Amino acid sequence: MKRPTQADVAQLANVSRATVSYVVNNLHNNQVSDETRKRVLQAIETLGYQPDAMAQSLRLGTTNTIGLLIPDMDNPHYWHIAKGVEKETQSEDYDLLLISASLDPHRELHGVRALSRRRVDGLILILSFVDPQGSEVRQLLKQKKPLVVTNARVPEPDVDSVVINDLDGTLEAMNHLIALGHRRIGFVYGVAHQGLGSQRLEGYQQALRQIGQEADKSLIINCGTTLQDGYEGAKHLLNQSPRPTALMVINDLLAMGALRAAADLGLRVPQDVSISSFDDINLALFTNPRLTTVSVNASALGQSAARMIFNRLYDPHLPMQSVHIESRLIIRDSTGQAPVTPSS
Repeated sequence: MKRPTQADVAQLANVSRATVSYVVNNLHNNQVSDETRKRVLQAIETLGYQPDAMAQSLRLGTTNTIGLLIPDMDNPHYWHIAKGVEKETQSEDYDLLLISASLDPHRELHGVRALSRRRVDGLILILSFVDPQGSEVRQLLKQKKPLVVTNARVPEPDVDSVVINDLDGTLEAMNHLIALGHRRIGFVYGVAHQGLGSQRLEGYQQALRQIGQEADKSLIINCGTTLQDGYEGAKHLLNQSPRPTALMVINDLLAMGALRAAADLGLRVPQDVSISSFDDINLALFTNPRLTTVSVNASALGQSAARMIFNRLYDPHLPMQSVHIESRLIIRDSTGQAPVTPSS
């Protein structure tokens, strides 16, 4: 069946094609009366006419679409960020185009390049591998479209950025464990590459130094990014003799694997081993026991990044924007007093 066109709408409404275009694109034209506009809209409804989005974007110079690149679809933390972005874009009547890099450097680079070729009005990049000051991002800036980079440790020069302070949250979590009497604390460091999560590792080491204790390398397990990796990493640490009385886990997803590992080894959480993690995803409230975790308010992070895009769209000459997201410890049931004499 032939798809109805603007010419068909014009014929049914007995108006010119230009008049239909004014009504469809919501353009102000004093010659289009309310009665004519109503007739055109009725013809559109009768025919089931749908404007061509690409053609509209070429005419109007806008797509009403924001692009978002996330590192991983499997980690709920990034869902929360995407949800925050979506909430803000919907409030502006914009659509969201989402690409996942699957924690793969080649896919991330491909994602950046793919978004650069898409007709989107702005871009939010959560980068794990691509350098925010590298040639790919520089090329995006030359296109003069609003761009926000997140996961930055410090504001990026020449790029609007969201700066995340993981260090203070990590220190707060470690000091919480130390105050509970824990001294032999393991660290499950499951990241796609060693540069990621460095503030969390730094906070772990710094907190130990503050009590006159150097981090024991045997208590830092480098592993992958899946639930299974969290399970295997935690199991490796908990099989040590003497075993750690507490675990810091790089994120809530891996902490769920750690909880399973403790259970499979016959250990009670937190009576035998305490477990603390990062991100405060929704599922952290429904583990058994509920997770003590460092929250970075991922949804607010996404909203802030999207709001920066719209600020730039409305005023391209704004000074460079930088939003700082603070982290805070949420104490729940997975942490408790260190056992007096940890079992071997």
